[in-house]
Amino acid sequence: MIFKKSKLEGVFFIELEKIEDERGFFGRTFDKKEFDKNELETEFVQHSISFNKKIGTVRGLHYQLHPHVEVKLVNCNKGKMFDVVVDLRENSKTYLQWDSIEISSNNNLSAYIPKGVAHGFQTLEEETIVNYQMSEYFEPGSYTGARWNDKAFNITWPLKVTSISDKDSSYPDFK
Repeated sequence: MIFKKSKLEGVFFIELEKIEDERGFFGRTFDKKEFDKNELETEFVQHSISFNKKIGTVRGLHYQLHPHVEVKLVNCNKGKMFDVVVDLRENSKTYLQWDSIEISSNNNLSAYIPKGVAHGFQTLEEETIVNYQMSEYFEPGSYTGARWNDKAFNITWPLKVTSISDKDSSYPDFK
């Protein structure tokens, strides 16, 4: 596993070290020892999946509030997505900055998203499947988000938005 630091404090983009042969390849998507070496969370109590029918679908920018803030480990099992992280930690050097990476079933990258960082994505292919591992259980009362097009972040999304939930499009301006 190759851990590459994002420009955001504590965010990592993780690349597989593949063992390839005529059958395909094998690679670790998680290794507790490797995560420990990088001082990253290793306990993920909930795993979820997101199926997205249409290209241009936006989900996010999501996070949970205290006391249920969570770490996420995200990858893409089918299709391709423009993955976005936004630093919402007021004491961070990268507060209100964002970073992105293209994650696909072909490049097998993962994004490690620490507590206090919002996550969202836009699908770049139809029928994109995204997998999440979370360090905390989903708590409806702590679940919230920031609007995908909030001027506080000025995220440059690659495509026109074709599908987004009413909730994700109606978060108030981030303050």
